Amino acid sequence: MDIRNTLVAQNYAASKTAMQPDATAGAKAFGAAQDFMATMRASETTAMQAMTGGGDPHQLVQALAQTELAVQTAVTVRDKVVEAYQEILRMPV
Repeated sequence: MDIRNTLVAQNYAASKTAMQPDATAGAKAFGAAQDFMATMRASETTAMQAMTGGGDPHQLVQALAQTELAVQTAVTVRDKVVEAYQEILRMPV
């Protein structure tokens, strides 16, 4: 019995389970998109209130900071997705 083949088979079996797709990944991504939209709507509402004279300037600054962070996060995620897609395209067939 060749011990190398046994080790290779064990390593393959151990890594095979790690490659199973995550069934909840789509729901998590959808939830993140909903959170992003909720942040954008809340910030827009706060900005409209501040422009009409009924809002607190401190809340406006907080809303703008949250919006900036949400947009930066969305752009970073988009860049990573595009980078991963381009890497897949570069793979030899």
